[in-house]
Amino acid sequence: MQFYDLIGDIHGQATELIRLLEKLSYKKINNIWQHENRKIIFLGDFIDRGNEQREVISIVRPMIENGSALSVMGNHEYNAIAYYTENSQCGHFREHNEKNIKQHKAFLKAYKDRPEEYKSVIDWFKTLPFWLDLESLRVIHACWDIDLIKKLGKSLEDGVLKKSSDKTTVEFRAIETLLKGKEIPLPEGQSFLDKDNNKRDHIRIKFWERNAKTYKDLFMGPKDALQFIPDLPLEDDYSVPYPTDEKPLFLGHYWMEGEIKPLTENIACIDYSVAKPGGKLVAYRWDGEQKIDTNKFVSVTRLESNNLSISP
Repeated sequence: MQFYDLIGDIHGQATELIRLLEKLSYKKINNIWQHENRKIIFLGDFIDRGNEQREVISIVRPMIENGSALSVMGNHEYNAIAYYTENSQCGHFREHNEKNIKQHKAFLKAYKDRPEEYKSVIDWFKTLPFWLDLESLRVIHACWDIDLIKKLGKSLEDGVLKKSSDKTTVEFRAIETLLKGKEIPLPEGQSFLDKDNNKRDHIRIKFWERNAKTYKDLFMGPKDALQFIPDLPLEDDYSVPYPTDEKPLFLGHYWMEGEIKPLTENIACIDYSVAKPGGKLVAYRWDGEQKIDTNKFVSVTRLESNNLSISP
């Protein structure tokens, strides 16, 4: 059986990635980080936010292309593809507005004077699958919804980018849920500001939570936003079933904080906010177990002095 080390969202923090790989006993051989008997699975979101965009790609891409790692696509890779790709209305599948430019600022800056390299990275992003369903574990960036997985497929083939840019399609709903998390509308008149100061009238939810009674119980987001979430009874059961006897499922995306622990006995999120000061880059060392073992999380804390890029 192949054993894996799963690594959460990196967001341009190459220094922390190198420290974590070293902590996991990976070595750089022929310019590729590798382990004699283990492989990495990345959870996506390599880019945006941090100062080491190209440096991260220079680490992860060779690992994946040479077989020492696997990866799924994160919502930031999907967004980058859509931002880059022109549509039939002389625009792009992701609008070049102030909000989106701000989100992609670090990535765009890193490739500003490197158009061929930029195109190559976008083309490579397109090869990343939306999900992995391996022999004894599953991996997806945000939400394992089997009905939407069946409708979307595994990759951007067959015009999925165009279809998923249309808000009326099942492909749009699938991308929004699988790569960004399941969202539900707040009661009329309720809203809050997210971490980027964007007004939200929907909330991302703990899709695995079966015992939630109110919107506040189900809310998945920053603690400082919790005070704005109504403590009103839910109008429906919004959970996405993932039984405890299913394969272990690994997620990224959710900007977790505090103690590193499983979400359920067979679901773990390994994104612990390395993109912000005090955050951690987290891995889980999987050796075939079907229940998440809290002792198998490995992490490095972001260096406060990490403000400069390193050489690729």
